[in-house]
Amino acid sequence: MTLGTEGYERFVPLFIQSSQNLDFDIVCKDFIAFLPSKNSNILDLGSGAGQNSAALDKRGFNVTAIEPMIEFLKAARNEYKGTSIKWLHGSLPELTCLEPHEETFDFVLIDAVWHHLCEAERAKTTAKLSSLINKNGRCAISLRSGPSGMGTRVFPTNSKDTITLFEAYGFKCIFRLRNQSSILPNKNKVKWERIVLEKTG
Repeated sequence: MTLGTEGYERFVPLFIQSSQNLDFDIVCKDFIAFLPSKNSNILDLGSGAGQNSAALDKRGFNVTAIEPMIEFLKAARNEYKGTSIKWLHGSLPELTCLEPHEETFDFVLIDAVWHHLCEAERAKTTAKLSSLINKNGRCAISLRSGPSGMGTRVFPTNSKDTITLFEAYGFKCIFRLRNQSSILPNKNKVKWERIVLEKTG
């Protein structure tokens, strides 16, 4: 089992169905204003069943999607086979599926992933991202707090610590939204924070 995916194996069909029914314009509405110009390179980390990647592809971006759960990746490839998305099987923090210096990105989306990483893994991921994101490129992260859901390997998150971590690698926070309720039903104890970080160095 890949690090951070514990628990999801129990709910593969449910996760795929519920994820692909989500609307990018609702789930990621706070990030839309920070997207780069069309034809820019976007990386979707922990792309799950592929719905966010597909929405970004439809908007005219060059999308690379990385997902550790092979079942989710197969479902994404099948559902969105008409797209030009580059689907890769890989995981944080190493991202060995990306060839060294193969390409860099103008925007990285990390949606509902960060809480599956411990502090050491977050630090390694941030260091890796600093080499993958172009100058003036952006990283958008949704931070989940609350009891575990389908995924059982969860750690506390907060935007302050995440911003501080990224600042050490030459990023600045340009957007921060706190204490947001879940859009999903029966998730009253789950809260979200959303941040966008821009690489200045």
